[in-house]
Amino acid sequence: MRLIALTAFLAFVLDQLSKYLVVHVMELWRIRAIDVLPPVLNFRYGENRGINFGLFGDGSDASRWVLIGLAVVICGGVLFWARRAQPGVLARIGAGLLIGGALANVLDRLLYGYVLDFLNMSCCGITNPFVFNVADIFIFAGAIALVFFAPDDRKPAQKGQ
Repeated sequence: MRLIALTAFLAFVLDQLSKYLVVHVMELWRIRAIDVLPPVLNFRYGENRGINFGLFGDGSDASRWVLIGLAVVICGGVLFWARRAQPGVLARIGAGLLIGGALANVLDRLLYGYVLDFLNMSCCGITNPFVFNVADIFIFAGAIALVFFAPDDRKPAQKGQ
């Protein structure tokens, strides 16, 4: 559980630090766009009131609290699973990334009413209109790690049946 807690803490801090530096110190909130390595990496200011790609983001206070509650329940579920399953190192790191990223976005919703997004990546002639943040990367990486590295407790099929 220590590895999960440490990984979650680091993911949480890295996300919040990146948002603070880019959105507040570099004043992305004011200037709205900074080209870093165009078109591959750009900073674009975004306020996400929903989940990924703004889905379910009607902007209501009720949806904000539902998304906060859902994220907390998912984090609790991952912790409960990790205590029971005793996963390996990579799955524990994945659980920590998922939890840290989710809680970082929860803090944004509590502070601002929305999640701060600022990363935009495009490539190969395709312009991506969506923005995301470091927490979203951690959530995605953590979920992928859990899919690939979580222990499989299913019993194999018996031969001849």
